[in-house]
Amino acid sequence: MRRRFVIEAVMVATYGQLLVPNHPVDYVIPYSTVMELYDMKEGAEPVMDDPEDDRHVKSKIGELIEFFQDPLNRKKIERALQVPWRESSPLILNENVSFIIMNAMDNAQFGDGFDPIETEQILTASRLQIPMLTDQLELQDRIIESEAPVQVYDIEDFEFAVEGGMAGLDWETSRDL
Repeated sequence: MRRRFVIEAVMVATYGQLLVPNHPVDYVIPYSTVMELYDMKEGAEPVMDDPEDDRHVKSKIGELIEFFQDPLNRKKIERALQVPWRESSPLILNENVSFIIMNAMDNAQFGDGFDPIETEQILTASRLQIPMLTDQLELQDRIIESEAPVQVYDIEDFEFAVEGGMAGLDWETSRDL
């Protein structure tokens, strides 16, 4: 069974283990996070603190951009961008990893508590009833505090999440405890 997660595009470039899971995974990526990759690759501001790590991650960001710009992948993405909340057809990276680009729309549903990209991630996860993956502890805390209707996993718990994590019903029950 394929597991699905909502994630920012830069997380995929930053955490190499996400590209070699033990089980098939679909990453649903809001399109706005794909667009952020261009700014991060060309921007003067470092993505990582260590200069060597920063060069490596920016190189991986460039590879991910090239993957998304592949003519077949670009065509799939462009079709998804024609209608709000449309998913692209899977962009297959390898036998265990595919990307699905979502034409998510920020509707300010969560107010000032989340920036537009965070809102798009939360809305995408809620709409598709799938968990989010993030490395941002503050975001995880804000999701819990706001009682946003999504399940969120820390990147460090990726293997647990891929193995099945907490089933939706179990998660709902444990959240009320």
